[in-house]
Amino acid sequence: MNEIVLDTETTGLSVENGHRIVEIGCIELKDQILTSNRFHCYLNPQRKVSEEAFKVHGYSDEFLSDKKKFSEVVDDFIKFIGDKKLVIHNAQFDLSHLNNELKILGKNLIPKDQVIDTLDIAREKFPGSQISLDALCKRFRIDNSKRKLHTALIDCELLSKVYVNLIDQKEPKLNFLEKKEDTDSDKNSTVDFCKNIIKPTSNELKEHQNFLKKSLKKNYF
Repeated sequence: MNEIVLDTETTGLSVENGHRIVEIGCIELKDQILTSNRFHCYLNPQRKVSEEAFKVHGYSDEFLSDKKKFSEVVDDFIKFIGDKKLVIHNAQFDLSHLNNELKILGKNLIPKDQVIDTLDIAREKFPGSQISLDALCKRFRIDNSKRKLHTALIDCELLSKVYVNLIDQKEPKLNFLEKKEDTDSDKNSTVDFCKNIIKPTSNELKEHQNFLKKSLKKNYF
């Protein structure tokens, strides 16, 4: 199952006040594991960034002035997300801005049923608790020290880890795939891990075999 973790930064809070997107970040997950597939761009919003938004992400009007417009990246963006589920924290905000940009260009809007809102999951799982991205990173002991300002790709990386914890998918997941061209049973299955796996060394395996032999002799002879 492929999903896209998505985040945006904008010139301000409300599309009703004419605010636009200045950054889009997307990272692909395959079976809740990060892949190398990413989509990222800064955008010229064709309007000024509000003071409040600048304090959040730090993107100035000067920095954004020579960046591409949304119309120049929209086809690549649509192709990247396809019909995959979009994992977003506080999806109402990002979706309203994305669909506003798509509507301006006469493109199909992103339907709500394509979105997984981690804010809703966190609200249901931890009622009455703080459920901001920073608060969830703290709860799950995820290092967010790089998050000095809100930037789309860093937020996506953090959200991917939060999402895996929220849905309780931290342990190895077996995924048996039949491949007609392979006859070796080892090739007929793959194992995806959400954690680093430390394999025993050849010396450790040898010592383990010796231990088993000694145990068998002691118990049966």
